[in-house]
Amino acid sequence: MKRRDFIGIMSIGAAVWPFAVRAERPNSAPLIGALLATRADDALSKGFMTAFDKAIHEHGPASSHTIRIEYRFGAGDTDLTQAFARELISMRPAVILAVSNTSMAALHQTSTTIPVVFLAVSDPVGMGYVNSLSRPGSSVTGLTPFEPSMGGKWLSLLKELAPTVEDVGVIFNPEPGNNSRSFLRSIEDAAGSLAIKSIVTPRAERSDIEHTIIELGKRSHTGLVFLPDALTYAHLNAIVDLIAQHRIPAIYPWRDFVAAGGLISYGPGIAYGDESIIQAAGYVRRILNGENPAELPVQAPTNVGLVINTRTAKTLGLEIPARLIALAGEVIE
Repeated sequence: MKRRDFIGIMSIGAAVWPFAVRAERPNSAPLIGALLATRADDALSKGFMTAFDKAIHEHGPASSHTIRIEYRFGAGDTDLTQAFARELISMRPAVILAVSNTSMAALHQTSTTIPVVFLAVSDPVGMGYVNSLSRPGSSVTGLTPFEPSMGGKWLSLLKELAPTVEDVGVIFNPEPGNNSRSFLRSIEDAAGSLAIKSIVTPRAERSDIEHTIIELGKRSHTGLVFLPDALTYAHLNAIVDLIAQHRIPAIYPWRDFVAAGGLISYGPGIAYGDESIIQAAGYVRRILNGENPAELPVQAPTNVGLVINTRTAKTLGLEIPARLIALAGEVIE
């Protein structure tokens, strides 16, 4: 992939993506706002809308067929997501569904009192969204897929698979509102015992992601750790292609990256599958029925899996340790 092509993909703005996707319902119906991190026209967004609409209307109360849903898609763009957050709030929905750290951060920034159910949001306590997982204590609750300590686990797994790695790039969208601090602390705490000499991160803009990858690709004994992030997820195919060109071992939080050709992932399956969508829809329905989100505990995944792409490992000249093969919930060949 040429440099200008990658920058173009990472700089996609509002004009490219449809402004809204609307579930047509009577105007008097309760309104749900949904702020997603993906692009409006990709398969993940379409699958999400189908699954969420089904969960709301099939398993909801008798009046659920009258519910309206307004979707907005931030495509991993912080500014666009913030604009959509303000727009959804101005519609005064009964509940807002926030999918991704970027979406939740944008809503949190507005200080809205509208109930919010989040999905795929990391470290909600550390970010100040809830008081605790068991008792959120505010108008916000939802599902969280990652604990901050997983940062050190990602680094440890990368080092075990690629033991010569000495310099690590930690990749995430560095723009304001994205959650990285808690993961970075965990990675830094683990670095010394793993003989990691340096940790490099993007600086201030999304284009720094590409720069960090390319610069590390010019050096030997380097590796990459990807944090859960809406921007990188929205452009995972372009990112995996760029990393392959520079032959850098990398670990990701989501299986989707490994399915696209990435080396290894460790996390709770896909970014949001049908089960988590059903759980989120259940919380939305309960709030619509009058329950207090402050008393609905934040849910965490019970299953976390390791996925390895053996073809990518072979391309990089890596021998997969038998322990990792035994631990892997899935091996992609």
